[in-house]
Amino acid sequence: MTTTTAAPPLSPAERCDRCGARAIVRAVLPGGGDLLFCGHHGREHAAKLREVAVEIHDDTGVLAAN
Repeated sequence: MTTTTAAPPLSPAERCDRCGARAIVRAVLPGGGDLLFCGHHGREHAAKLREVAVEIHDDTGVLAAN
């Protein structure tokens, strides 16, 4: 996944659009909307997200550091 710093930070209250777990991946779409995923679903959909997202922010390493 591509990590960038321009996407807004994810808060602990944000949830995965697929399963409701804590979101750690934000994919910003060309129209300005975004998709939020937990680590599991972020990895599962990573290839497709890289094709369609204009920006991907992955906080996986941030959680490991805490």
